[in-house]
Amino acid sequence: MSTVITKDGVEIFYKDWGPKDARPLVFHHGWPLSGDDWDAQLVFFTGKGYRVIAHDRRGHGRSTQVGDGHDMDHYAADVTAVVERLDLRNAVHIGHSTGGGEALHYVVRHGQQAGRVAKLVLIGAVPPIMLKTAANPGGLPIEVFDGFRSALAANRAQFYLDVAAGPFYGFNRPGAEVSQGVVQNWWRQGMMGGAKAHYDGIAAFSETDFTDDLKAVAVPTLVMHGDDDQVVPIADSALLSAKLVKNATLKVYEGYSHGMCTVNADVINADLLAFIEA
Repeated sequence: MSTVITKDGVEIFYKDWGPKDARPLVFHHGWPLSGDDWDAQLVFFTGKGYRVIAHDRRGHGRSTQVGDGHDMDHYAADVTAVVERLDLRNAVHIGHSTGGGEALHYVVRHGQQAGRVAKLVLIGAVPPIMLKTAANPGGLPIEVFDGFRSALAANRAQFYLDVAAGPFYGFNRPGAEVSQGVVQNWWRQGMMGGAKAHYDGIAAFSETDFTDDLKAVAVPTLVMHGDDDQVVPIADSALLSAKLVKNATLKVYEGYSHGMCTVNADVINADLLAFIEA
């Protein structure tokens, strides 16, 4: 397997497909998944001649099920280890959901200073901050995330089935065309990872305040979000993020769910390609 060992001894798995001299696209997956969640994009962009890289976050997928370091600082440092191992330059970093926070944090804290980043894409991403606070009254109350933790601790396998079969892809909407394969693949990815990493990761994606990171982005940024996203509601995420990033383009997808990269891959891939090649 292709892996890199981080400074604190964690083995991070990654895929690296396509010509090594082609422009690199780095994909950051959501919670509690793995690099496999980008299959529709990895196949599409290798077909377009790009080099695609997708890692499994620590504690997720095929990376070490370590018991600590499940926070955005460690996530971004782990990305740095992969980027430096592969010596990626002029890269486009594409993050979905929790991976959007990770990609943003990496770009601002590591990638820009090293001159390795060309563009950033945030898809259904968690910034600026999901949690309701005095400074973020439109956020979700802590009880929502406490409910995630309770469900995970009680019966992670059932919880993951319920998320995938319900709000993640909008399969709970009237008239939705449900794909059991998509549901089972989400469950498979989730169950590959460690329960401790997933439990701790809830705080990482819900309580991290990315406001300063958004203000510090210096590369062209595309913010993509479905207006029927039931997992990361658009009003308190993309609509705010696009205003905080100096050079951001916002694309809102009517009726699209949190899982639009999979169930609407044709549309998302075409728009990603246009932004990358612009």
